[in-house]
Amino acid sequence: MKKVEAIIRHFKLEDVKNALAERGIAGMTITEVRGFGRQKGHTEMYRGTEYAVDFVPKVKLEVAVADENVRNVIDTIMRAAQTGQIGDGKIFISDLVDTVRIRTGETGKDAL
Repeated sequence: MKKVEAIIRHFKLEDVKNALAERGIAGMTITEVRGFGRQKGHTEMYRGTEYAVDFVPKVKLEVAVADENVRNVIDTIMRAAQTGQIGDGKIFISDLVDTVRIRTGETGKDAL
């Protein structure tokens, strides 16, 4: 099992969610996050004053998947979230040791 974490733009969340749902991926967790990568933030104007935005708002999407679905999930997120501009985000893949469904006590792939 793997945990796929994707940091994406806010306005791409609905596209990514719908694309994953079409592929049969139903469960996901969404968190609003702020950070910066190579772009190191940006500057904005407010009432004639320029100020720096160091941490750019993004959305973190987390999905737990069986090993055989990892490539499908990654490709789907990339297609749906990509704009071709700096700041499209990143995808991180981690190993999951185990998963437990609290309601039933199911473990492993059955809990996904």
